[in-house]
Amino acid sequence: MRLAALSLIAFTALAAPALAQDAAPRRPTLTINGEGTLTAAPDRASISSSVVTEGKTAREALDANTAAMTQVMQSYKDAGLEDRDIATSGFTIQPRYADRKNNNEAPRITGYEVRNSVTIRVRDLTRLGDILDKAVTSGANHFNGLSFEISDADRKLDDARKAAFADAKRKAELYAAAAGARLGRVVDMSESGSNRPMPMMMRAEFAKAAAPVPIAPGESEVQVNVNVTFELEN
Repeated sequence: MRLAALSLIAFTALAAPALAQDAAPRRPTLTINGEGTLTAAPDRASISSSVVTEGKTAREALDANTAAMTQVMQSYKDAGLEDRDIATSGFTIQPRYADRKNNNEAPRITGYEVRNSVTIRVRDLTRLGDILDKAVTSGANHFNGLSFEISDADRKLDDARKAAFADAKRKAELYAAAAGARLGRVVDMSESGSNRPMPMMMRAEFAKAAAPVPIAPGESEVQVNVNVTFELEN
């Protein structure tokens, strides 16, 4: 019986420091938001253009389309674009119907339309206007879209993350000094939002031009927000 009592006393003595440590007050914390914003100029572009042709028969429309698209593709290669930067992105053959005078009238095909689309990537923006002009001259008659892109967008986003954390730390140090405390370790951190540089889209119909098409890519903005929780020390 005495041995059991001594064991209980020994266990209590060993557990006491741990209990005391758990009961120690936690340090105050400060949660702050930081924002990092960078601007970058796009350095490449993607263009989607189409050749649209019509004919009384599907064969007639297809032959006309094939001839025109062959010239368009050749113009891209003559401009120095590599095969990896030229890709067919769509192809359709559709009948065209005459307008019906009433719902009882059977649909009547009057011809066919063929649409062949190709998407290219231009890695030298100084040549973009000239490439667009040559595409129109060689037979492209519909412009599906133009987007400007940043090739190293991930690196730009990481730079914005570093800037966001630095902004949060700067604010936290300011608040800590105002409260008569010092900034301690980071106990929690989360990214509350990020804005990747999205492709800037443009859309219009092609029109033949006597000079290269003027193009202005402008700049894209990369933004990151981060929430950081710091411990405060006396």
